[in-house]
Amino acid sequence: MVRAAHNRCLSGENSHLWEYVISQKVQCIKEVELPQTKKRKARTATLEIRFCPVSIKPPSRFKNGGNFDIYAVYAREINVPHDCEPVEWMLLTTESVKTQQDAETILRWYTYRWRVEEYHKILKSGCKAESYRFSGESMSAMLGFLTVIAAQLLRMTYLHRTSPQNSATEVLTKTQMDVLIASSPPKLKKEMEFTIDWAIRAIARLGGYLEHRKNSAIGIQVLWRGWLELETLCQGWVLRSKLHY
Repeated sequence: MVRAAHNRCLSGENSHLWEYVISQKVQCIKEVELPQTKKRKARTATLEIRFCPVSIKPPSRFKNGGNFDIYAVYAREINVPHDCEPVEWMLLTTESVKTQQDAETILRWYTYRWRVEEYHKILKSGCKAESYRFSGESMSAMLGFLTVIAAQLLRMTYLHRTSPQNSATEVLTKTQMDVLIASSPPKLKKEMEFTIDWAIRAIARLGGYLEHRKNSAIGIQVLWRGWLELETLCQGWVLRSKLHY
C-alpha cells in the first residue's frame, strides 16, 4: 500500500486517477483520530470514503510494461474545523478492496504510519541507533537490543497519551515498580498513585527530567536515559535480593 502523490494516467482515453476516483459515489463515512504535529493540533477527522479498482498506465520509460491493476481508496475530510487544512488521502493497494470493511482496513493500516514514524524516531533519536559503529553480527546484536527497548518505549508513550490513569503494572514489572518507588523523592511518596503517568514521570526523573518543569514535555531522549538507568538499578536490586551472608 502506498499514498499516491501524482495524478497518474489510467487506461482509457483522457482518464486520470484523481478525477476518476472522485467521480465514484461515497461508500461510507469514517472517523479517524489525527495526532498532533507541528502544523496541526490533534483532532477527530470525519472522512468520506470512495474506492474502486483502477488500471494505471506505466511510466513512459517502461515501454514494454503492462498496466498496474490495483485498487484505490480515496479519503477526504468533511466538516473541516475553521482554520484547519482538510485531510485528503489517495491510497493505492494491491489488496482487494470490494467492501466497506476492506476500505476501512486499508484506511486503518495507513493510520499506523504515525506509530511507525514514532517508533523510528524513538530508535534513532532516543536510542541513538545510528551512533553505533559496529559491523556484521555485532551491529545486528545491538539493533536486536535497541529495537526491543524502542518497542517498549513506544508502547509506554502511547498508553501515556491514551490511558495515563491506568495502572502502572500494565507497563512495569514488580521489580521495576519497587525500584521506582524506592528512588522517588520522599515528598512525592506521600500521595503517590501508581498510574502510567506516574511511571513515565518516575522514569523521566532517572533520565534527568526536572520535576518542577511539569509544563514541559517529557522528551524521548530523557525517557531513554531513564530506562537504561532503571534497568541498571533493577539488576542491582535483583542481585541484592540474592545475596546471602
